[in-house]
Amino acid sequence: MPKQHKALAVIGWSLTIVLSLLLTFSATMKFLNPPELAKDWQEKLGYPQEALLPIAIAELACVVLYLIPRTAILGAIILTGYLGGAIATHVRISDQFILVVIIGIIVWLAVYLREPRLRALIPIRSKVKP
Repeated sequence: MPKQHKALAVIGWSLTIVLSLLLTFSATMKFLNPPELAKDWQEKLGYPQEALLPIAIAELACVVLYLIPRTAILGAIILTGYLGGAIATHVRISDQFILVVIIGIIVWLAVYLREPRLRALIPIRSKVKP
């Protein structure tokens, strides 16, 4: 197994924790369904109220998979799909979506830094040898 550098692991786990807290908060708000969210959910985003619970469950499931080291890469793949849906929603209503793109990039950066097997598969090289 490739060597894990402590600094990379610490940075990767720090980013993972911040992202996980952000996504857990998002799922929690969907579970709680405050009036402001319900209004935006239907009027601005155009989703039916019944879609809140399944989407919150999917979001939380993605976070759990992402936090478990053995399933972190699978979690990142599924989170990418989830965030792709969020991007599509924002594009459909002509809303800003750059924050969701940045979150997706950080998802992969964090798992890349904390997972030496992924770094072995996708190495960053300084020069291309002829």
